[in-house]
Amino acid sequence: MTASTARPSADVTKLAALARGRTVVALTGAGMSTDSGIPDYRGPGSPRRNPMTYQQFMGDAAFRRHYWARNHLGWRFMDATRPNAGHRALAALERSGQVRGVITQNVDLLHTKAGSRSVIDLHGSYAQVRCMGCEHRISRMSLAERLDAANPRFAESVSAATGVEIAPDADAVIAETAHFRVVDCDRCGGILKPDIVYFGESVPRERVDAAFAMVESAELLLVLGSSLTVMSGLRFVRRAAKIGVPVAIVNRGATRGDEFATVTLHAGCSETLTAIGGQLVAGFQT
Repeated sequence: MTASTARPSADVTKLAALARGRTVVALTGAGMSTDSGIPDYRGPGSPRRNPMTYQQFMGDAAFRRHYWARNHLGWRFMDATRPNAGHRALAALERSGQVRGVITQNVDLLHTKAGSRSVIDLHGSYAQVRCMGCEHRISRMSLAERLDAANPRFAESVSAATGVEIAPDADAVIAETAHFRVVDCDRCGGILKPDIVYFGESVPRERVDAAFAMVESAELLLVLGSSLTVMSGLRFVRRAAKIGVPVAIVNRGATRGDEFATVTLHAGCSETLTAIGGQLVAGFQT
């Protein structure tokens, strides 16, 4: 029996039953994108990684140089990734009216690429760069052109880019970055930073408020691929539980939000959403 024809598990059936007749808001984390080839930080079997903090990036020019050298190779990998079956299933459910919106902790834009329209990119996007001085924003492609000019043949000098390991936030895992030249804002000379919320940095208040409003409009909060280790995501699960919105969690391992969940599935997002897609559509039809 193939995966596509296998009978849904009892847990999947239970999730579909919980969803029946309810409008859903999805909260997604890194586990949503692993099937697209983007690694996560905390999933089972993931290597130990130490993400850049806001304090390191802003306070140390060496850290910024190291980051931009790695990102200069890695961001194109993220730009080239494509949505997986889970992203496409959520987009289809939004089009049919069952999913009201998506709050994502990911910066990969894969929900948008899949066709989801009501998306809150909680932690920003890899595709934009912000000046920390004058707040001017440019595309990551525009910055790439400037970095290419400042660092000719850099990619060729690093062992073939296609063999470079990619980390979760669009970084290439490379060691030698000492000779990389960083560029600053061409308007005010300020520090350029990816328009991504780093560890140690706060999510913009208006974005948080919009996400809370989306949760409060839901009849089911569906958590997909997040360990809820950081408060950035966990606070929405707590809010849902506090106001009586049921919570369902699909993740390959245990999460900090399991105590609030009506249903928990220790499974992959793509396989689960594919399995329940038809049931969800039927369950939301009135």
